[in-house]
Amino acid sequence: MGLLKFERLKQSLKRTRGDLFARLERIISLKPVLNGELLAELEEILVSSDVGIATTEMLIENLRRRAREQRYDRPEEIMRILKVEMEELLAMDGSSDASLRLDEKPHVVLIVGVNGVGKTTTIGKLASIYRNAGHRVLIAAGDTFRAASNEQIEVWAQRAGVRLIQQARGADPAAVAFDAVKSALSQGEEVLLIDTAGRLHTNTNLMEELRKIKRVLQKQLPRAPHEVLLVLDATTGQNAIEQAQEFTEHLGVTGLILTKLDGTAKGGILFSISHKLNLPVRYIGVGEEIGDLQPFNKKAFVEALFAN
Repeated sequence: MGLLKFERLKQSLKRTRGDLFARLERIISLKPVLNGELLAELEEILVSSDVGIATTEMLIENLRRRAREQRYDRPEEIMRILKVEMEELLAMDGSSDASLRLDEKPHVVLIVGVNGVGKTTTIGKLASIYRNAGHRVLIAAGDTFRAASNEQIEVWAQRAGVRLIQQARGADPAAVAFDAVKSALSQGEEVLLIDTAGRLHTNTNLMEELRKIKRVLQKQLPRAPHEVLLVLDATTGQNAIEQAQEFTEHLGVTGLILTKLDGTAKGGILFSISHKLNLPVRYIGVGEEIGDLQPFNKKAFVEALFAN
């Protein structure tokens, strides 16, 4: 990760770092002996920052074991071990450039998540990442139920400099997806990003509607979608885990995108999500600009959280 991107990441995590890791550093410096009292205080801080009870218990137990085995008890040693444990807790990240290499074209990415998490803006930013990597990109406006969704995604497609395919409000999302694949094949598009609804205004079950989109895609491209990326809002805390569990159960989510990290002191939720679901965090949102979606690098993330 370049210096400018790391500085942007560090700035976006300012609230989490101040609320969580400054407290950790202060407690460890005041109570430099690794005993039951210090571990209890560390546990309280981690849980209060939405790292989660089960995840925190694992971290504390691993910290205790490493410190005992390696006979570390000085403050700087305790912090170093904690950093290592937190990095190892995260599933494989999506920072490799290999994630932008395409085995099949068009490479179809289904973007899912509830309303309000930032799906549409994330799609625009993701389109820009693929375009900057040299790929021809098409966006399909599959959220046909939400008012003003077409206008919003039009703006982001223009910002990213990519083509958009859409139908009238209320159209069948699966039909939009079908037409998008047909268009991508005929026009030689290399990446197809499909926006989806976060809720429906009919009696149709959302998950069934999304499964229908997958079935329609596979009629033209048997291996599509090649990725199912779930967008989660970091500010929602533990609710994000419930959303992730439901979408993963029904749709086979392959990776996560965590947005709005710059707007919360609860960035610890990322550890809980990754630990519970064992899914890679592919991207994180660190701001509102089109370049503020970063491929997730777990080492850089932990370093930014602990940075002074």
